Amino acid sequence: MSEGIQLIAGLGNPGPQYSETRHNAGFRFMDALLHHCGSQLRAESRFDGEVGKARIANRDVWLIRPTTFMNLSGDGVGKLARFYKVAPENILVVHDELDLPPGAVRLKIGGGHGGHNGLRDIVPKLGSKDFIRLRVGIGHPGSASQVTSYVLKKAPPAEQRLVEDAIDAAIAEIDDIVCGDYQPVMNRLHTHTVHS
Repeated sequence: MSEGIQLIAGLGNPGPQYSETRHNAGFRFMDALLHHCGSQLRAESRFDGEVGKARIANRDVWLIRPTTFMNLSGDGVGKLARFYKVAPENILVVHDELDLPPGAVRLKIGGGHGGHNGLRDIVPKLGSKDFIRLRVGIGHPGSASQVTSYVLKKAPPAEQRLVEDAIDAAIAEIDDIVCGDYQPVMNRLHTHTVHS
């Protein structure tokens, strides 16, 4: 049992041309979370992102959607965490995950960046790998050379629905995640994979 989550970051690329791409699963999670909590974000240039607060499980939680590009995600997350003195282990980073199929969503404590450019930037900016990750499956194109174009493309409708379903499953667990009850959430999400 940890102290739980005090800051949630949803990763993606800013701008309408990226809004429905696979790489923006973290932004889509944030949209769903804002709807769930009835919260809003506003642009905060000093934090390189859109920032807000939500009341989740009777706790105040900071929210950030970085407005830098994915490979600079750590700028905003790091600045917000330092300003409000949030330790890495109390931060949840939500991102797209090539190693999981669409429809899958997993919670992970710490670890490497796994080649994800957003995580690759966040680790040094926080000075730690110990933050919590919510990994939203987008599937893999099958070849490393195709990854960049794959993540920056819009997924077909059936795949989009699977990702939305995975995000809904994660939102249903958000109270327990924020409270730090990670293992039961991991067990439940591990059994949650929807197939088209």
